[in-house]
Amino acid sequence: MRPLPRKVGHNVVFLSMTSVEAPRRLGLIETIRARGGRLPWLRRHLERLHSSIAALGLAPPSSDLGDLIRTFVGHGDRVVRLELRDGHAEITTREINQGPISIIVSDVQHRAYPHKTTCREQFGRALSGARRRGADDALLVTAAGFVAEGTAWTLFWWDNGTLCTPDADLGILPGVGRQRVMELTPVREEQVPAAALTGRSLFLVNSVRGIVEIAAFEGLPVPADPRTAELSAVFWPD
Repeated sequence: MRPLPRKVGHNVVFLSMTSVEAPRRLGLIETIRARGGRLPWLRRHLERLHSSIAALGLAPPSSDLGDLIRTFVGHGDRVVRLELRDGHAEITTREINQGPISIIVSDVQHRAYPHKTTCREQFGRALSGARRRGADDALLVTAAGFVAEGTAWTLFWWDNGTLCTPDADLGILPGVGRQRVMELTPVREEQVPAAALTGRSLFLVNSVRGIVEIAAFEGLPVPADPRTAELSAVFWPD
């Protein structure tokens, strides 16, 4: 019997896969951008989701998540958040935040996060700490002292003529936005301390907002680089 979505709020749906409430276990998240009613990265998000389901041995959904997500898109721009847990899918939507951001280096140690799971306590603590210090977001650093990732972003920086990003071997999330930037231009993966970023032109990327310039890093202004704007202009597919 095919499960049916049940509306539980203005923009929340719960897809029931069984009549018995299962214990809450590890879940997976995909945060998807809708632009003008289209979902440019939906295929990539679902591929990553199913890859994580297989790798972690989690229960897959028994219905087409793509069809379910499309029912919430409408005709405008919004963020669609999918959470899959114990074979149940929950979808919420929200507006998109805009503008450049300021970031600080968090004192929360980064732990490997190769799958986008609901175990995001490290990122929640880092973001709360950044807000208390008057910043918009935080950059987490590994136990070895290497910059890893933001709370929901991949970091990039310009080193003279080369675009760099933290090495995937540090255990960072294989972000959809990160993948897109690495398709557009050569990128060098590096393991560097936070001090190496001082004076560099920095930007963050994720699949919701695309490329976003960092206005301030550790309280200091970040120099702009015209190549960042050029990448931003071609980030979204036609």
